[in-house]
Amino acid sequence: MDARAALDRIAEAYADPDDAAARLQAEGALVVRTIGADAPFAWLRAAGVCPVRLVPAPGAAPRGQRLMERLLDPALTETPLLMTRADADQAQLFAALRQRRRLGQPAPRHLHLLDLVHQGRPTSARYNAVRLAQTNAWLVSIGGRTVTDALLEQAAAEDADAIALLRQAGALCSADPPRLRGSEMLRMIGCAAILPPGELTPLIETVIAGADALPTLHGRRAFVAGSAQENDALYRQLEAEGFVLVGDDQDWGDRRLGAMPFTGMAPLSARKPSEEAAVTAAAAAASRAELVLHLSIEGDEAAPWQVSALARAVDQGIAVEPRRIRLNAPRPAQQKPAAAKAAAPPSHSRKSLESLAGFGAYQRSWFQEVRQQAAAGTPFAMVNANAPQEILRALDIPFVVNQWWASIVAAKQQTRRYRELLRSHDYPTDVEAYSAQGLAAAFDDDADQAPWGGLPKPDFVHAVVSSDATTGIFDAWAQETGAHLFLYERTVDPRSTIATRWWEELPDRWEEVLEPERIDLLVAELADVIATIEATTGRRFSHERFLEVMELVNEQEDYYRRTRDLIARTVPAPISIVDSMPATMVPQWHRGTVWARDAAKAFYTEVADRVAAGQGVVGQERVRLMWVGRGLWSDMAFYQRWEESHGAVFVWSMYLALAADGYIRRFDRGRDPMRALAARFLTMGDELRMPSWAGPWHVHEAETHQVDGAVALSDADPFVLEALKAAGIPVLELGVDNFALDPETAEALEARITAFIDGPAADRAGARRA
Repeated sequence: MDARAALDRIAEAYADPDDAAARLQAEGALVVRTIGADAPFAWLRAAGVCPVRLVPAPGAAPRGQRLMERLLDPALTETPLLMTRADADQAQLFAALRQRRRLGQPAPRHLHLLDLVHQGRPTSARYNAVRLAQTNAWLVSIGGRTVTDALLEQAAAEDADAIALLRQAGALCSADPPRLRGSEMLRMIGCAAILPPGELTPLIETVIAGADALPTLHGRRAFVAGSAQENDALYRQLEAEGFVLVGDDQDWGDRRLGAMPFTGMAPLSARKPSEEAAVTAAAAAASRAELVLHLSIEGDEAAPWQVSALARAVDQGIAVEPRRIRLNAPRPAQQKPAAAKAAAPPSHSRKSLESLAGFGAYQRSWFQEVRQQAAAGTPFAMVNANAPQEILRALDIPFVVNQWWASIVAAKQQTRRYRELLRSHDYPTDVEAYSAQGLAAAFDDDADQAPWGGLPKPDFVHAVVSSDATTGIFDAWAQETGAHLFLYERTVDPRSTIATRWWEELPDRWEEVLEPERIDLLVAELADVIATIEATTGRRFSHERFLEVMELVNEQEDYYRRTRDLIARTVPAPISIVDSMPATMVPQWHRGTVWARDAAKAFYTEVADRVAAGQGVVGQERVRLMWVGRGLWSDMAFYQRWEESHGAVFVWSMYLALAADGYIRRFDRGRDPMRALAARFLTMGDELRMPSWAGPWHVHEAETHQVDGAVALSDADPFVLEALKAAGIPVLELGVDNFALDPETAEALEARITAFIDGPAADRAGARRA
């Protein structure tokens, strides 16, 4: 066999992993199909199984949809399947498959999620060790063996031989002139996740030995970075354009040749964009590339956040060319009027509750005090809504919640200007833009236009890695401001069955419902954050103060639960979400204070009084609606446009409902309040978007609130919408973001919602009243 024949054999296996898997099964191997670039292949082989990667079905649909298509293939029903959480899609897919099995629908019979985390801290390594042990028990149950140090050492040595040869082959790509195409190298590396080392190693040796017979390559030397390349289509396209691909840095390319990435102890994708940029720049320079092609495949929310750091890191003389790659079929262009309408300020919403009257003044006074404290040198923190804030409260560290700031930017009509600030610094404006408004504020030096005087420069920025974009946003924020960054790990529950009526069980039974290893990890991370803040600021964490904060939070959320229940069972609705959203969210930003607890109590008391008096939002309520997704904070009056004309009231949003069900964690009977805090934040976000969590909850809320229709923004989870439809609740998907609506878009939405209310929602309302 010569080098070309060996490359052809590799190409065949790379193009059809299913065929390789079938052959290995026929030869008696225990094949486990894997999804995720961080699957620990050497570790799996040590467990006595033959791992073969599963690739998405070809096509233009989003990756998650194409993966689901493969996973529901009847031919794979009996083949063991191991998924990792290499990206946010895969956790969602696992949860969706788990839900399908719960409902008796077709799904893989042998399915396991290996929930590896990626921050590279000792706490993360301990968590990964627990998950690997659980995975080993699953593998043993399907015919594998217990992993021992000796078996792992042997498997790792086989991988090391293959990796050493792959590095030699990589040198052929970057040689002068190159002898190996980048697409050929990509296929070789990909086959390390398809073929056993004993099959792949001789093929690579043949390629290296016969390299002199391969033709030399000529063209512009390019280094590829960005999105993980799960097939070779884009590499072949670039080579057809005349590029010679001399190296890459992506999850399915040369990054896999790092220091033994396949054992599970050092998962891939751990680097932040600023760290990734340095590695990419050095590799591009070493390969003598003339430019770096940064590819962001549509749907990848992490890659676009790498571009700015990469542009700063590469050597002079090496260009950076970002490319957005759209795989999906283009959407039909919307028809617009010939003359564009001038932007108009939003109309003002009518608020009916006296208990909200002082919120605006209090919020302004509080924020000005925060600005003054930060200006005077007091440490200041910015924190994502799903990251633990109570420890900052207990340490008396002033902080602002990122999502509150985004709502202020939207309400002050500054979103377009903030987009330009992001764009001018090479940051994306269309990837989790709502969560990037705090970063944009770092570039806002216009004191006259800055919302509420502007956001102080943070000393600490904290977030849970709950989305693929989070690391990029917060790493950029830390790099631009000098803030200390802490990223909490995002963990998910990999059990095959979980509680689906979590809103009934978590407040009191969180220790029984949630896995202890997940709580252990977050508690350890909280200890790390507290120690860092103490060392940085000289402050000391007080257990007594923390206990007070936690008790105030539970009291506050209990008032929200009582208020939510009142609204749900009362017809006509005593208030709409125009009242409940600010009544909930403003105090939520101050969670753990006496003011916030008392504000929640006053809110409940006033709603109870309205119920007792028989007061409704409108004189004759005819249609009850729920709003699924983030609020239209820039135009709250939008929700009231159908009240007088149609008797249609938006009675539900996630804000009050999540406060009612998602936060209460009681810690009586001697339970540790720090573990209760961890239990509160472990599930944050699952309630809104995780299948088997979010769907049942939204349906329960829709039914208890007697809603006649759901109106959803683009950030609404599709599984939630499907669950609502399956329950017989009409759904209108608007397909737009929650801020910066131009007048034309707002007018079009108003017409669509009107038709929805007149049609499906009115039909259901009529049946309900009958």
